[in-house]
This record gives sequence, structure tokens and C-alpha cells, in this order.
Amino acid sequence: MAIQQQRRKVTLDPALDTVPKLFHAQVNRFRDRVAMREKVLGVWHEISWNEYREHVHVVAMALLSLGIQRGDAVSILSSNVPEWLYCDIATLSLGCITVGIYTTNSPEEVAYIVSHSESRVLFVEDEEQLDKWLQTREDIPQLKIVVVYDMKGLRHFQDPLVMSFDEILELGREEVAKNSGLFDEIWPKVRPEDPALIVYTSGTTGAPKGAVISHHNITWTNRSLVEANDAYEGDEILSFLPLCHVAERNITTFSSMTCGWVINFSENLETVPENIREVSPHTFFAVPRYWEKFYSSIILQMKESTWLEKLVFSWAIRVGDVVSTLRLDKKEIPFLWKAQYALAEFLVFRNLKQMLGLDRGEYMLSGGAPIAPGILKFFHSVGLPIREVYGQTEDTGPTSIHQGDDIKLGTVGKPMPGIEVKIADDGEILVRGPNVFQGYYKDPALTAEYIRDGWLHSGDVGEFDDEGNLKITDRKKDIIITSGGKNVTPQYIENKLKFSPYINDAVIIGDERKYLTALIMIDKENVTQHAQDNRIPFTTYKSLCQREEIIDLIQKEVDSVNRTLAQVEAIKKFRLITVELTSEDAEMTATMKLKRKYVSERFKDLIEDMY
Repeated sequence: MAIQQQRRKVTLDPALDTVPKLFHAQVNRFRDRVAMREKVLGVWHEISWNEYREHVHVVAMALLSLGIQRGDAVSILSSNVPEWLYCDIATLSLGCITVGIYTTNSPEEVAYIVSHSESRVLFVEDEEQLDKWLQTREDIPQLKIVVVYDMKGLRHFQDPLVMSFDEILELGREEVAKNSGLFDEIWPKVRPEDPALIVYTSGTTGAPKGAVISHHNITWTNRSLVEANDAYEGDEILSFLPLCHVAERNITTFSSMTCGWVINFSENLETVPENIREVSPHTFFAVPRYWEKFYSSIILQMKESTWLEKLVFSWAIRVGDVVSTLRLDKKEIPFLWKAQYALAEFLVFRNLKQMLGLDRGEYMLSGGAPIAPGILKFFHSVGLPIREVYGQTEDTGPTSIHQGDDIKLGTVGKPMPGIEVKIADDGEILVRGPNVFQGYYKDPALTAEYIRDGWLHSGDVGEFDDEGNLKITDRKKDIIITSGGKNVTPQYIENKLKFSPYINDAVIIGDERKYLTALIMIDKENVTQHAQDNRIPFTTYKSLCQREEIIDLIQKEVDSVNRTLAQVEAIKKFRLITVELTSEDAEMTATMKLKRKYVSERFKDLIEDMY
């Protein structure tokens, strides 16, 4: 794929304080430059900024013709496609509110979000997502219309409330022909304080909560991100994590708009590794699960290498470890180590980065969940300096981030420019700044619980080191207090376990218990490869987890972690989760984190068996 854009350092204009102002300013700047690409039938198709704006204009006019008024909500239930952005920006340009819904949500969850947000229009991706509305349509009577992006399988389907996206475009073009100047009269009237998004949390402790985020929250936060780390116009990104998650929404939609990045939409989650190699992004954001998969794939691939390749790789990693440590400590690198690193880059690291598709990677981020510092250190050693970003939906995504050359692994960096962070007496992290959300939709009591005296109570426990870097200890509600009265932070132990290429995720158990245990989810791909290499027979995922040889394999990994822990933190027993959990299961979030409460409830018999 030919990728050629001029790279120029991004400059910021604080006057662009609403999304439509920002969007139209960038359209006027970039015009026929590429805004995004989509792969259709194996070929990448380019969409210019002018074409982007034309689609936004047409969709907005269609919404107006359907009776959508300022302040109304519009829901989008789709994976990452250009249509998502067209409908999102069109909605925001009318002074309306966008509500993103995960494609993995059940019909009941979709109905709750659409009903609770009082959405008037629902955009869905395809027949599968349309079925969720059809099953629950009686529960959401306020919907005026449902629009389907991909009509495959629905050619002969007819319903008075259902339209295709092509029909919406045709309706919008008719409205533009009638009144071509109306849209340009409307979008400048959107105000910074107007609500732009309702982002629903995963609802691990009950019904999902709708966090209301304003235009000012969005535009200010994305300017702050650029102040924290330089950005360059024309850089390539790959969009693949759910757009209804606030972090991906910022990167794909709002940071790309702020910085003039080129968005490349992955075909699906299975093709992400291939798409990364095709795009070779400059900026790449992923949740820890992806960085862990990249790491384990490299380690396991090296196990299949020749003895000479293993020797050279081990030497290169040792050199990279020394040089990256000196860089992180801001110390001068001696000439001999520079020379060795250059050779390691030529022999190993260059090919490794090309294999991952990150040979042009400059601004790489891990967020959405904690990541093991050892994973980050490995990537720093091979020349991929991943930064960790910390935050939550309620502060529009980021609270702190590794900034410039100021990267200290094991921390989540310093607070973003313009954001105040302090630690409460009980260790809870409190946040204050223009990024803090407006509150929970229809729930002033809950809002008052989370925002007190202007400070957002994050629910996370942390501390500052002597250099002002923020370190996250754990979720406040997840701190384990053993029957002996010892406080244990499970997240720290879980991260150590996930450093193993054979462990995908883990949940530490031990609250009011005599000792700690763990529920462990294996890495299916890597453990399967191990079983095949060692001729261990199995038929299903469950049978694989039940093999003594696999249990012994994981025991060795647990023993290795235990040797690095204090006695009170040691894992005395573990059980393998014999069900392959995905983001479609209630026990896992859309960003692929196990939900401690749900896992503990579903597998309570396994837990009791360990005690």
C-alpha cells in the first residue's frame, strides 16, 4: 500500500473548542489529503477530508429531515468503519449526542442503553446487530428509525422503521439540494459546554452508567495529549479497538482530527496483525493484551529458531536491555554499547519490528488496563519505546502519561498538562481539570458520589514517587485483606503472571482467606503450540486445560512468579478456567480484561475447591 503524507509537527488552536469547529477547520486545511482508508475486497480505498465532510453533511441533513433536534441522542452499534465516523460527527455537528454501543453487547444490554439514553436513531452495522433491535424493539418505543450500514442478507427485508445507509445518503442529498446552506448555519451554534457523548461503562457492579462528556472535555483533552507528546500531521494509525471505548474514540476520531492523522480501519480483529504490517503505523494504541500477544509470539518463535539464531537474539536482548536502561535513566551511553546496539539493530531488532509491522512506530501507547513493566522493558530494549497512559471514562480518557523522554517504567507517568492529581488519605487517586466529565446521565446522586468538591474520585489506589510519577497500586475495591490482616494488591501479582507467554489472564483470590489462590486463563494459541510440539493429545479447549502436562506447565510459571514475591503474596494453589472466555462473555470487558466479580461468581466452586 502506497503511503506518502507530509509529516509536520502539529500546532494547536485553543479557539477550536467544539468538535464541529475542529472538524471543519481541518477539512479546510487538508481538503483533498487522505483522511482515512478502508480495505474492500483486498484493496485499500482512500477517503479524502473533503469526502469525509461531504458524508458528514449529507448524514446530518438526513437526520434533520427525520426530525432529529438539538440535544437528541443517536446510538451507533457497529465495529470500526468509516460510517461510524460520518454518523458520529454529523450527530455532534447538530448539537446532538452520540452513544456508542459495543457489538458484543447482548440484545438486552443494547435495549437498555438505547432506552436509557433516549436515543431517537439507531445505526447498526449489519443483520447480526439489527437482530438485537428486532428482539427487543418493544422495549425501546422512542426510536424513530434504525439504519443499517451493510444490507447483506437483508435484500428482501422490509420494516417501516428500518432504512439502509444508502437510503439515508439519498435522503440527505435531497435535503442538501433543497437547502444547501442550512448545515453551515447549524454547526457553528454548538457550544463547548454542550454534551457530546454518553459513554456507557461496562456495568461490572450493576446496570451500565452513562458518563456525559462535553465538547470542551473532548477538545481540551486532545490538545493536552499533544502538549504532553509531540504529534505529526500525516502520521498513520490503525483503528481496531471498539470505538465506543473512550480511549479508542480519542485516538481514532478526535486525536486524528486534532493532529491530521490518517485513519486505517482494520478489516476485523483477526486480521489486525496483517493490517499492522500493511499500514506500518507511526502511532499505535493497544490494550495490554495485544502487547502481551506480540511479546509471547516473539519469545515462542525464538524457541523454534536455530541455536545460532537463539544465541544472537539473546545477545541482542542483553545489549538492548543495557542501552534502554541507560536511556530511561537519562545517562550517557558509552561508545562501545552504542556500537553493539547498532549491530543488534541491524541483525535482530530491525527484522523484529518489520515482522510486527511497527518499523515506523514512534508514538506507541498501552492503556485501558495495567501492563507488566517487564513487557514494556522488553519493547524498549528492541527499540519500541511504548508509553503507558492511565485514565478512565470519567476524565475523558487520560489522567497521566509518559511524556517526552520522561519515561519511568512501573509508573504511568506524570499528570497530563493542565490536570491536577492528588492522593486522598485512604490512597485513592483524585483528579481535577477540564477533562473531568459532566456527570452520570439521569443520576445526580451518583455524580455527587464520584465528584466531590470538584475532585473526581477515581476508585483507583496509587501513590507518587519522588520524581512526581504516578504509580497505580490497584482498584480500591479490589485490595485483598487476608484473614491474617495483611493487605495484598492482586493487580501486581496478576501482571507478573501475565508476563508468561502461556498465561492470558489471571484473577487472584484471597479476601478474608488464609492464603492466596488464582484462577488462570491460559493463552490458547501458545499452549496449543506447546501441546503439539510435545505430542500432548487433546480434543477441546477444556480437555487441553485438564491435561496434567499443561497443569504442570502452568505450575512452573506460577512457581517462577512466587520466587519474586513475599511469602504473604505467594500463590498457594491455582485452577485453570476451562471455558474459553471472550469479550462477548459477561466475565470479560470489551478491552479484554477479566471482571473479578463476575469471574469469582461464575467459578465459585473452583475457588471453594482450593480452600
